[in-house]
Amino acid sequence: MTDTYYRRGFGLKSAIEGQLSADYHSTVVEVLRARDFALKVADYEFHLAREFGFCYGVDRAVDYAYETRHKFPDKRLFVVGEIIHNPHVNDKLRAMGIVFLGTGADGEFDFTPVTADDVVIIPAFGVTMRDFQRLRTIGCVLVDTTCGSVLNVWKRVERYARDGYTAIIHGKYYHEETKATASQAMTHEGGKYLVVFDMAEARLVCDFIEGIGTATADDLQRVFAKQRSPGFDFTRDLQRVGVANQTTMLSSESLAIAAELGKSMTRRWGAEATAEHFRSFDTICSATQERQDAVEQLLVDGVDLMIVVGGYNSSNTCNLAALVHSRGVRVLHIEDADGIEPETQRVRYRDVVTKMEATQEQWLGSARRIGVTAGASTPNNKIGETIVRICATAGIGAELDAALA
Repeated sequence: MTDTYYRRGFGLKSAIEGQLSADYHSTVVEVLRARDFALKVADYEFHLAREFGFCYGVDRAVDYAYETRHKFPDKRLFVVGEIIHNPHVNDKLRAMGIVFLGTGADGEFDFTPVTADDVVIIPAFGVTMRDFQRLRTIGCVLVDTTCGSVLNVWKRVERYARDGYTAIIHGKYYHEETKATASQAMTHEGGKYLVVFDMAEARLVCDFIEGIGTATADDLQRVFAKQRSPGFDFTRDLQRVGVANQTTMLSSESLAIAAELGKSMTRRWGAEATAEHFRSFDTICSATQERQDAVEQLLVDGVDLMIVVGGYNSSNTCNLAALVHSRGVRVLHIEDADGIEPETQRVRYRDVVTKMEATQEQWLGSARRIGVTAGASTPNNKIGETIVRICATAGIGAELDAALA
């Protein structure tokens, strides 16, 4: 740690605990925890996933942001993009006077407001190598909250580049984390990366590797125009590949994509030479995996309806909703408790298929056994408020109060 770069916080946890509790604590969630994650209210049963909400990395990033405000009360504070993908948390930081730096028309973050006298918070997703160097050149104080799981992926991708392997990253090319991860491949001369979003895109790459697809190198240049390193040559740069992923992607899909790429490399180069041409490591973070596993268990136990709470732009939250949908269980992904409107009997939610916000009236219907989970960037108070609003919609608010007593 230096006077201008901090990665380990400021040891001010005790100074901010009261404010964190006031901003994010939920009595409803605490009662559910104490009662084995289940709560019966009148004819309704609520079942909370055993792993939900803030993960360690998000908890750490939020703590550091609050500590930074406490440490530098008189300085201007900025954060690159969003600290995490949750509107409620980001609004709290704005209320503390922290300014969010956005991107310009060129898609690059605009650092022109920042001076050497300011403090800039790097979010949990991290930033690209280029943006990090730009900030260091300005000379401002940097508070780096990059998640440790993300750093582990960066180390893997950097090693691929060092050893002459192209990094194939399963993720969303426009996501802050994936952009930062891809930039790690460029830390060595000749480093290359290619981002694939899903199995369909991965199959295009696999078929090209095996020489069995109809897509030419020019076709792939167009398909992956925004998802590859500069000067990427599909004939040259797919001979040795290493797989990594955005830490918040659906684990089963990441593993399946890695397996398909491995099979294709084996068919292309032969079993004995596979190790020289293909590397793969599961880089899904443990918190993402645990939340997906907890949802799977809820589905095994059986629910009529699953409510997933979290930002629409939160990758891990969207993937939790997609996981439920893939199992044939009705799911509603709401951004926060305000999406449930008891007075109108209406709900606003992000449709898993269209990925657009939709509304539905009389949405509760005959559902009585309701599962609840939340993305890794969703605070407990928004989970608790969701259950309160569901009960208000069902007309059992008084019964909930009694159940919590």
